[in-house]
Amino acid sequence: MSEWHSTLTPHALARQLPATDGRRPAYRALAAQLSRLVADGRLPVGTRLPAERELAAELHLSRTTVAAAYEALRADGYLRSRRGAGSWTALPEGTAPPADALHPVSPEQGAVLDLGLAAPTAPAQLAEAAAHAVAQLPAYTGGHGNYPTGLPVLREAVARRYTERGLPTGPEQVLVTTGAMSALHLAHQALLSRGDRVAVEAPSYANTLRALDRAGARLVPVPLHDGDGGGPTGWDLAQWQRVLRGAAPRLASVIPDFQNPTGALVDEEQRRALLAHARAAGTTVIADETCAELGWGVAERDLPRPLAALDRDAQVITVGSAGKILWPGLRIGWLRAQPSLVRKLAADRALYDLGTPVLDQLIAARLLTDHLPAIRAERHAALRATAEAFARELPRHFPRWRSTTPPGGLALWAATPGLPTTALARAGERTGVRIASGARFGVDGAFEEHLRLPLTLPAAHVPDALRRIAGAAALARTERLSGDDPAPAAL
Repeated sequence: MSEWHSTLTPHALARQLPATDGRRPAYRALAAQLSRLVADGRLPVGTRLPAERELAAELHLSRTTVAAAYEALRADGYLRSRRGAGSWTALPEGTAPPADALHPVSPEQGAVLDLGLAAPTAPAQLAEAAAHAVAQLPAYTGGHGNYPTGLPVLREAVARRYTERGLPTGPEQVLVTTGAMSALHLAHQALLSRGDRVAVEAPSYANTLRALDRAGARLVPVPLHDGDGGGPTGWDLAQWQRVLRGAAPRLASVIPDFQNPTGALVDEEQRRALLAHARAAGTTVIADETCAELGWGVAERDLPRPLAALDRDAQVITVGSAGKILWPGLRIGWLRAQPSLVRKLAADRALYDLGTPVLDQLIAARLLTDHLPAIRAERHAALRATAEAFARELPRHFPRWRSTTPPGGLALWAATPGLPTTALARAGERTGVRIASGARFGVDGAFEEHLRLPLTLPAAHVPDALRRIAGAAALARTERLSGDDPAPAAL
């Protein structure tokens, strides 16, 4: 059995390597770059690296230089090799795996400030909804409790909310899943084969990018439109047309409503245009609407209709979640599609997951049916207050950073010129702050000088959070100046 689980082409690896500073021999610089990618988790352990000759040709280096770099990596424990099997990444003996900023901090790490996760706490209405659900539970306990498509009461509540938002929907078009990622996994599994192209926004939600990569998709990043340097404002339709026409991707994965991580909101005109380009290319669109209820900076009457409301050919699959507006602890997501696809996905799901917990579904149904307006108002007020706090405090701590307050969503996307945020995240692990570097939201290491800041942090905690980030930045700068990090030294 091979000791590696994935391979990396020379071109894909070259795109992840930062520029060298010329202070070290070429082989040492290359070895340092590769070991840092492994230590940061951007190059997974068990990845088979290109052959020496192939990588040398891609990087315009001599084969001797690449061979020396590989030998240095083997000596330091970051590479293992076997004749006939090639060389694959590893971690030195006794080294802890890199922390994943997108995984919640364990309650045992109480001293760590978690800025990697953008997730709300439970609403005050949860207790009432839970009590109501417990009272309703006896009606369901006489059977097996497995509902592959979801409880009818929850499917009806989700369908009703779509209809209220301008997308007529029946319960038969809704599949309840165990979180939104489960819905995405089902869709990817049903619609993708290994090697299929998938067009994705750049940047985009990190876990979706990783899920597509694990599914064997070939990701084609499409940049968001930059509003005259003021931050992403929507889709770059010229780029989308070029990619859809040239690459003919099997799927297009988009987040039109308060995009994660940028918070951008795509207007209805752009939605229609993208659908037209996708239709011409024969591309199915998966719309992630998990943040659709979080328009804290725009009036509800001014919100565009859901993407699927503009779709006349059933080419849009919509994914939603209770986790962003209600509470992630419920683990409730859903998928909206044609009834035939819902039935197929429910049958596929039965191979590993017979349904979502009944009690959690009853709680979610109660919250969506009776408490959503109040919860939404409370969420909007808290998110708006934190966004305003960041707008005040960021220039004081980091005057060179650039960010634009978005119209909604759970995060603020900041450009950090001169400060590689992977190094910042690594330093934060040692100074008590968990940070999600920008590179996690891009393809092949893009957005290294960007940072996602969660708006779910209470507004009063923003100054302390920025002080901790500043401490991590100082440590990262010291390490780069000492030559321990291959990234540029300038802040």
